[in-house]
Amino acid sequence: MLYNIFLFKGNKIQDLEDLNIYSYPHEIISIKDKILVNNIIKEHDKEECSQQLNLKQFAINEPIAQFLNELNLYTCCINGKIILGLIFDNEDNPYDYKEIFKELLNELLNNGNGYSFDDEMEVDNLLISMFIDIRRFGDEVIEKPYEIDYYFQRETFFKVFLFGIDEVGKSSLVRRLKTGEFNENYFTPTRKFNIEYIPVEEKGLLAIWDMPGQKSFRPKWLIGLQDSNLIIYMIDIANQRRFEESSSEFWNVINKDELEGIPLLILGNKIDLIKCSKEDYDSQVQNLEKELFNFYNFKNIKNRKWNFLLTSVKTNLNIDNIIPEIFDLISS
Repeated sequence: MLYNIFLFKGNKIQDLEDLNIYSYPHEIISIKDKILVNNIIKEHDKEECSQQLNLKQFAINEPIAQFLNELNLYTCCINGKIILGLIFDNEDNPYDYKEIFKELLNELLNNGNGYSFDDEMEVDNLLISMFIDIRRFGDEVIEKPYEIDYYFQRETFFKVFLFGIDEVGKSSLVRRLKTGEFNENYFTPTRKFNIEYIPVEEKGLLAIWDMPGQKSFRPKWLIGLQDSNLIIYMIDIANQRRFEESSSEFWNVINKDELEGIPLLILGNKIDLIKCSKEDYDSQVQNLEKELFNFYNFKNIKNRKWNFLLTSVKTNLNIDNIIPEIFDLISS
């Protein structure tokens, strides 16, 4: 499985003093790793990286597999000045990804409206897009790890896409569902895309795709949403200042025609932060839910089965009901 992607860029790729290195989601290779960086570049020196064909086309060379410093690498030279590399688990065969690697590079660099490696935001978006699509290819096309295949047949595999704006508790939820644990200081706002597998006895295997919620990542939500069996949208109900932003992002996605019919579960998280009196708790919770429905216009959700749950990942409120609800919505 792909677990990191990196990019080297410089006017002369061999000049380490002028080299910039970008990584996602972790900085596994840095400019300090001079021997490793040199060895990656030297392998491409042998193949004489092609230069730019014209102003609108990038020359993309054949990818090269290398195993250096216990890293399973698959790297490609672009225009003789850029090296883009994938880092896989050691048991993976990089050549299984050859066609998708080249296809994605051509699609992102040569089939659009032009591309600039001088724009750091565009470089970041390239890495994120490549990472998501190659991870999805590995998840859905390449044979799954032995321990997953051993217990589950492919027809019992369900993809669940979890999204929402930043700091609503998505990664904490995935950790709670997978391990039963919650640690208030465990997560800072997530800046990486992640897939977690959760086996459910007699039901199947849930692959939960957890996507970061910061603005720079939101254009990539639709890439990850493809082929989902169920969508989960998460809201921080204690942060009313961001309701407008959250509602706008929700409808931007749900209104997409290609997502029509996919079941939806909406989670109103952090109810533990809402002050409700013990004497009138039930009616206050009902009023809160009504206010949320009105603000978010949930009554306008059409052409799909959906449900809403108030939750607290911190106190475990309603968390045990999420997985049964997922399977109820999928089966309906």
